[in-house]
Amino acid sequence: MGNCLSPEQFGTNHSDECAKNLHHCSTVKLLLCDGMLQEFHRPVRAEEVLSKWPECFICCSESMFIGSAVPRIHEEEELQVGQIYFLMPLSRSRDPLSLQEICALATKASLALKRHQCQRL
Repeated sequence: MGNCLSPEQFGTNHSDECAKNLHHCSTVKLLLCDGMLQEFHRPVRAEEVLSKWPECFICCSESMFIGSAVPRIHEEEELQVGQIYFLMPLSRSRDPLSLQEICALATKASLALKRHQCQRL
């Protein structure tokens, strides 16, 4: 993001890239269990999403730590624009995360974001 602070010194192409990045950050990103990415262009309540997947829960990527259980987003809570969330099976709600699991989720998210960016181009 720091590269977007002064786009005029890099020319028009860089400004266009910054605009794409800013647009990309202006959505709620939800990584589904199957590795697909769903985006919302507005804040959305967790219960709205969970109504489609009642056997799952939602967690925020920023609150996942090695050795800790995955903290669930409450159904009344709004998913915030600019954040990445994971849809996870309820069976995983009490299990502590291992380093391998966090790495696998990060890889899954990275691949989904890259795929999604390529589809937008």
